[in-house]
Amino acid sequence: MSKIPKKVLVANRGEIAVRILRGIKEMGWTGVAVYSEADRGSLHVRLADEAYLIGAPAPVDSYLNIESLLETARKSRAGYLHPGYGFLAENAGFAEAVTRAGLRFIGPSAEAIASMGNKVEAREMAIKAGVPVTPGTDALPMTGPKALKEAHRLGYPILVKAAFGGGGRGMRVCRSDEDLDSAIETAHSEAERAFGDGTLFLEKWLETSRHIEVQIMADDHGHVVAMGERECSIQRRHQKLIEETPSMAVNETLRTQMMEAAVKLAKAIGYSGAGTVEFLLDSDGSFYFLEMNTRLQVEHPVTEMVTGFDLVKAQLIAAEGKKLPWGQKDIRPRGHAIEARICAEDPFRDFAPQAGFLSHLRLSSGPGLRNDMGFTSFSEVPIYYDSLMGKVIAWGCDREEARIRLLRALGEMIVAGVLTNIPFHKWCLSHRRFIAGDLSTRFVDEEYKPELFEDTKDETSLAIAAVLAAEKERYLTFSTSHPVSHPPSPWALASRPGRGEA
Repeated sequence: MSKIPKKVLVANRGEIAVRILRGIKEMGWTGVAVYSEADRGSLHVRLADEAYLIGAPAPVDSYLNIESLLETARKSRAGYLHPGYGFLAENAGFAEAVTRAGLRFIGPSAEAIASMGNKVEAREMAIKAGVPVTPGTDALPMTGPKALKEAHRLGYPILVKAAFGGGGRGMRVCRSDEDLDSAIETAHSEAERAFGDGTLFLEKWLETSRHIEVQIMADDHGHVVAMGERECSIQRRHQKLIEETPSMAVNETLRTQMMEAAVKLAKAIGYSGAGTVEFLLDSDGSFYFLEMNTRLQVEHPVTEMVTGFDLVKAQLIAAEGKKLPWGQKDIRPRGHAIEARICAEDPFRDFAPQAGFLSHLRLSSGPGLRNDMGFTSFSEVPIYYDSLMGKVIAWGCDREEARIRLLRALGEMIVAGVLTNIPFHKWCLSHRRFIAGDLSTRFVDEEYKPELFEDTKDETSLAIAAVLAAEKERYLTFSTSHPVSHPPSPWALASRPGRGEA
């Protein structure tokens, strides 16, 4: 039994900090929040047992400031540190610094993070473990004959990809020799700015692939459990928007193969904690290792909804050095779950990030619904951080019930003061291809062109255009920011857009 104080510093913000703090409270542990000056009134600060200011709004001065985080952990006498996702969650140096400071890092070892953080090294580890990988290269020089030679060997289209990082940054699709040098230069520069390392490599770009990932959970005793797959093919600029489990494209045989591959890779690197092994599924049924995320994923709630297991609590148990309370035979997924990421973005202007004062936030409720939000009414959505506000998750006995429930939930939800991508989600969930499960990572690029809908003659598209037009009018009128000194009238708060005071 660990003698470490059951007190966890959550080195993050927003909805993931809220989610972790709730798990900590249910375990009977103590939760410590940190916040920047921009997050003084945030929900995660209010839910914590203790909260400490760690710096100015800019991430480099607060949530990325390792010295400040460790000093706060010392000051609060925390025994554990949970990194959440983003920020320092996959920073091997941070994990090592946390351990050196005498805290227990809630996640894998620094060595495991490092081995999977470098995508070139991760590919090599996957090959050694017998996991299929997308045809690709080792690390490349920025320009020159080697890159051109390798591009010809792979055959266009190819993906220029940063060896470190994620979230779609440092990635460019190339379709000809003419694109190659500029794509490498742009990806290198972007990766340098975002991750501090501009190392690149090339991968074959699969045009019609689906993004499938396997959730794994492991402990320090060598037990690795695969908890089924998630489909994450609805993306824009390589960033996920809608996730679901199970995938309509994965049968039992393929599911078993993918889960076995994920477990083999986790065991090969001595993995402990929650992690996700991501694959590309080609149109011919072949699957290839993409990367491993050595942390809790944004989309973890859909797995929790169908399995009934709490991944945050499992992380705490594993961090204590205990065995997982359940094994592979206990994983019996039931039903279907779909998650929509609610982002402060304008879906009618290429998903441009938004910020402002949330004058009103009404969440949906009812059977099979879950809201994981980091904000409440009268919250400020800062300009300094990722646009994700939270997620709405729907469970159903089957996919269609989950889809309809999620549509209902989004219809009930009111967000006033900041534009969100809710209109996009309604469009997507109503699209004939989504309903049929005909998905790929290019779905949004191929189908989402709101500026063209009004010119189409197709009846289905006209119906979708009408939905989008109504949503656009609603959100452009009701989502106008209200000054803090002039809150909306009770009429507006009762969700009657366009009828209240300006």
